[in-house]
Amino acid sequence: MKSQQLTDVVTEHGEGPVYCSRWAGPRWVDMMAGDILELAPDGTVSRHHVGSVAAVIRPRADGGHLIAGERGLLLSGDDALDAPLQALPEIWSDDSVRLNEGGCDPDGNFYVGSMAYDGRVGGGKLYRFGPDHEPSIFLDHVTVSNGLDWSPDGTLAYYNDTHTGRTDVFDWSSATGLTSRRPFVTITADGGPDGLTVDAEGGVWVALFGGSAVHRYDPDGRLDAVIELPVSQVTAVVFAGQDLDRLVITTSRQGMGDSAEPLAGALFEADPGIRGRAVLPYAG
Repeated sequence: MKSQQLTDVVTEHGEGPVYCSRWAGPRWVDMMAGDILELAPDGTVSRHHVGSVAAVIRPRADGGHLIAGERGLLLSGDDALDAPLQALPEIWSDDSVRLNEGGCDPDGNFYVGSMAYDGRVGGGKLYRFGPDHEPSIFLDHVTVSNGLDWSPDGTLAYYNDTHTGRTDVFDWSSATGLTSRRPFVTITADGGPDGLTVDAEGGVWVALFGGSAVHRYDPDGRLDAVIELPVSQVTAVVFAGQDLDRLVITTSRQGMGDSAEPLAGALFEADPGIRGRAVLPYAG
């Protein structure tokens, strides 16, 4: 399956695409530039600077959005890309660690991982924020927390700690939260598992950082589709559009020279022939 280029090269480290029907189009982050971006229907890209790091953006259930910054959350009650933001207290003070990726569960709790700037093994944690905005540590000693999404029936959650080379799966319920972590698939192709999303049929789409591809695994963990990209550092995926039938893919040129992979940092899309699901919003 082939991909198509949607934008010019607009990010150094594009990550975390997300779509909400209240917005003009999909949004994503230029993580280390501290910017959030939005693609309008006419192809125009808008961007807004929010801090030293913009790790994740997610819609809030009652309007507005949540952004994970370097060491804490930023909240807006307005859907505009450049809406004013309220900074919540930082989770920690150690400037060698930053937030990375995350997602919301069916009850609207927000999970977000941290990682060390130097990528040291076990240097991060996975945090959970309830609607009261208070953080708690869910997983300790993680390295690079990435993609987190739930199955269509809400009973399973899929998660990547890129360093492990696996996509893992948890059981989930409102009563117990995430339990029984176990391997779902081990990535045997080139590249490490980065962002992921789950489609309406329960298939798990995994971006391969360093692998020039997105893989779809069926609910039993069998590889059944591959999207090829003309760049190696594929970072994350989301279903977008009114019918949630377009797969939007972010890419990165972080660490590359100016002449390497001229399309790296552009936004891409594919027509997967399967619909996605609305991104779960934050209840806080």
